[in-house]
Amino acid sequence: MPTTSQSARSSNRTATVGRLFLLDLSGNRLLSVNPDGSDEKVLVTDCMHPDGVVVDTEAGHIYWTNMGAFGVNDGSIERADLDGGNRTAIVPQGSTHTPKQLYLDKKNGKLYWCDREGMRVMRSNLDGSKIETLVQTGEGDTDRKDQTRWCVGITVDSERGHVYWTQKGGDDAGVGRIFRANLEIPKGQTPSNRTDIQLLFGDLPEPIDLELDHENRVLYWTDRGDPPRGNTVNRASVAAATAPAQEPEIVLTHLMEGIGITLDLRGDRMFMTDLAGTIYCARLDGSEKRPVLVAQGNITGIAFAEIPLEEK
Repeated sequence: MPTTSQSARSSNRTATVGRLFLLDLSGNRLLSVNPDGSDEKVLVTDCMHPDGVVVDTEAGHIYWTNMGAFGVNDGSIERADLDGGNRTAIVPQGSTHTPKQLYLDKKNGKLYWCDREGMRVMRSNLDGSKIETLVQTGEGDTDRKDQTRWCVGITVDSERGHVYWTQKGGDDAGVGRIFRANLEIPKGQTPSNRTDIQLLFGDLPEPIDLELDHENRVLYWTDRGDPPRGNTVNRASVAAATAPAQEPEIVLTHLMEGIGITLDLRGDRMFMTDLAGTIYCARLDGSEKRPVLVAQGNITGIAFAEIPLEEK
């Protein structure tokens, strides 16, 4: 497998370079850095508790979620150019309660996200229109207090028509779960009563963000629960039509409240964040773990992208 270099990669049309995009919860900032931690740039400030980030390199856009104030239905999703310019809200406050991890389905022109206190899995068009709820795990303030209903991490396999998400449970509670469902709600059913939801993994410490190796059908996720199974990166095959029989493989340990994860499959590496403010890099099997940056605030979402060299 070829290794992604930190220098420019040439393509048929333009040279590209790897870049990491990060969200700092404590500083309410969107940042970008080289994969080795150099050339840090602040792209956007005054975010409202940012959490999930994705990059549309073709269109030259960054999308991110803002959780808003705790306990208030004021979450939003924003978009900006790769340099932070032309910032605009595409999903305004009040349309989603506490949006968390974000997924870009470029081929089908969709954004997917989990809404934590909204207790739902959602999607919209890339311009924020046609907001839909795909899964609803609870309703009202009483259900909202039940953290087992909170949807957090998300990824999508559009080719096979699946959405995956985490329901983390309480802090370090050991009741976290990962689910899979079809992208489309079965005919005659609703987001709250659909019958095609599969429980893939249960009794997890506290699963947070997801990433999918689509070709190999391997799911990766961070877990911020208690050691030894928590504060880890885990992976498992999701190729089977039914719930996997095998236990997830812990490939990396000793995170400090692990949150974000992004894969560079061509480079055989992954990048992770934790709330202690460290960005880590490791091979996909968890080996060669090393810090890229430390003491960066409370880092939540992270996205790796190969962007045009002139946009760096």
